[in-house]
Amino acid sequence: MTTPVFADVDTGVDDALALVYLLASADAELAGVASTGGNVGVDQVCRNNLGLLQLCGATGVPVSRGAEHPLSVPLRTAEDTHGPAGLGYAELPSPAMGLTSYDAAQAWVRAARERPGELVGLVTGPLTNLALALRAEPALPGLLRRLVIMGGSFDYRGNTTPVAEWNVSVDPEAAAEVFDAWGRAVESNSVSPEHLPIVCGLNLTETVMLTPQIMQRLGEAAGSTAEAPNPLIRVLDDAMRFYFEFHFAQGEGYLVHLHDPLAAAVALDPALIRTRAAPVAVETTGTLTRGMTIADWSGRWGRKPNAQVGIEVDPAAFFERYIARVAPFARRLGSAAGTADTEG
Repeated sequence: MTTPVFADVDTGVDDALALVYLLASADAELAGVASTGGNVGVDQVCRNNLGLLQLCGATGVPVSRGAEHPLSVPLRTAEDTHGPAGLGYAELPSPAMGLTSYDAAQAWVRAARERPGELVGLVTGPLTNLALALRAEPALPGLLRRLVIMGGSFDYRGNTTPVAEWNVSVDPEAAAEVFDAWGRAVESNSVSPEHLPIVCGLNLTETVMLTPQIMQRLGEAAGSTAEAPNPLIRVLDDAMRFYFEFHFAQGEGYLVHLHDPLAAAVALDPALIRTRAAPVAVETTGTLTRGMTIADWSGRWGRKPNAQVGIEVDPAAFFERYIARVAPFARRLGSAAGTADTEG
């Protein structure tokens, strides 16, 4: 059986790797993609999503355009981190398909209503679209089988401010609305403790460090060589090279953290990580702490948990799984492309 996944992304280098993981997974069905502004503007995100799906032969996946800006503040983007078009040095094919006639918030609601109790939601960008979907359909938490969020930082530093993670920092009000919505659902018993959102924060994702050596393993497993590069691996390599260079310039070493692909893997298999339940809230007004995510581990607020916070993962096991899924997928795509070129 396959798991239907609705992905809300701000593609983005690591978002692209997350989408590829889902497309490569036999146990996943990518039911839809919502585009949100974050790493780059929303229109560029739409182009990236459509082009990546075209490259991967997944032209039947509906892609929706999300909000142009956060709920109450101007949009900030991260071209310095992801490149002018969001995918580093990579170039994607021109897509043959277009966007849905409805927006990303409507796409969330439609997908959840069509697959009640089955759909897994995955957010690897700002939570703007999901917040707007919750305004339109407050029962959404009870309609989803599971929600996985890449966002926040728990008892750990931020990567945008000293205390705030990027996705939450871009739209703290949206993140606050999402956590509050699940809190209300827990209080009304429309969501059980077993169905709390799983949150993959920096404290978890920054332990998953991708190196050039791991990228080389992926390329070799896909049969990609310098003389005959695999089309998908070439795009991933070109995207990652920019990402490597940014992190090196920041003094973090020639490596990157695979935030979004880990969240995608958790969406399909929550047992990949260890979590701890807690009430989670987002600071929206602090002068120095805006965008900070706080978990009340000690129960001082007197609230029920509204999230399962990721606290431990085995990075080696994750990378083994990523390569085992993506390499054969890339090899198949390369074979199909080669056949098409021969026939052409």
